[in-house]
Amino acid sequence: MKEIALLLMGCGGVGRHLLRHIVSCRSLHANQGVHLRVVGVCDSKSLVVVAPDAHASELDDKFLLEVCRVKGDGTSLSELSGFGACRVFANSELTAKVFDIASHLGKSTGLAVVDCSASSETTEILSRVIDLGCCIVLANKKPLTSTMEYYDKLVSQPRRIRHESTVGAGLPIIASLNRILSSGDPVHRLVGSLSGTLGYVMSEVEDGKPLSQVVKTAKSLGYTEPDPRDDLGGMDVARKALILARLLGRRIMMDSIKVESLYPDEMGPAVMSVDEFLGKGLPLLDKTICERVAKASVSGNVLRYVCVIEGTRCEVGIQELPRDSPLGRLRGSDNVLEVYTRCYNKQPLVIQGAGAGNDTTAAGVLADILDIQDLFP
Repeated sequence: MKEIALLLMGCGGVGRHLLRHIVSCRSLHANQGVHLRVVGVCDSKSLVVVAPDAHASELDDKFLLEVCRVKGDGTSLSELSGFGACRVFANSELTAKVFDIASHLGKSTGLAVVDCSASSETTEILSRVIDLGCCIVLANKKPLTSTMEYYDKLVSQPRRIRHESTVGAGLPIIASLNRILSSGDPVHRLVGSLSGTLGYVMSEVEDGKPLSQVVKTAKSLGYTEPDPRDDLGGMDVARKALILARLLGRRIMMDSIKVESLYPDEMGPAVMSVDEFLGKGLPLLDKTICERVAKASVSGNVLRYVCVIEGTRCEVGIQELPRDSPLGRLRGSDNVLEVYTRCYNKQPLVIQGAGAGNDTTAAGVLADILDIQDLFP
């Protein structure tokens, strides 16, 4: 039985779904000859490992499900100190223990450090565990959108990093691009709708619905962040665009990307509360978006919020696209990426499917973990 030791950073929605997937897939993985051994789980304040020996033991499934329950209730992992045979490390001890485990396992049995957080503070940890022989698996976009120095470090061992879920949840975007690039087929243009929230918003306003109404509906359906401006500002799409651009060899930073926000600065969080934005600010944007939709329709086009990467150009914002194109036909919260290469020239390679949701993203992370199993004894 091949054993993959892993340490999880981040117990939010994606992290908890990952733990549940690991538990529910035990029999499937056993039939495949693989066992995922969770040696530690940490949130922003605490690391929980099995006592007395985190190097040789694992957190059992009962404990992992208790982690999911505790974190789902909004409680710190430190509350688990009295549950089962475990030990909790906090603050500076947390990082030291992570490096201790990584140092011990990285060069012996191997260790996958899995980042399902949304923090930039994991970047330094990930860059150091790479040197200790560990593999890294990311759903967190921030480490790969940090400085070029950190980026180069993280991707310096390409066989030991997987980050499919940073861009399209469970969609095979990164893997497909890597296969194309490895074959020597140059990618000269990417166009993608990489936000389920903005994909839904733009397809709904196309039907004549006011932007303000669509955003409120999206929020009620759970498609948006608690503050919808976190989606409407476009920064999440910009991070995904930066990851794709760097994958294609562009050595750029976030400030190199032109980002169009769907709301002006005077409606930002520093000026308006969420309720004020939804009730007073957002309706003021309805007319402009409605006029843009009508103008595009005259030319047989529709509006989509997309990233465009072509040559030195890297932009994120609203574009007019042919109604009968893959992006033009997009409905709901699916993600779509059109890939234009020498081989896929007139008709692009199209990757489409659910590109959001904790369940889908966690499934993508789990697939990434299993994809590196050949690196483990």
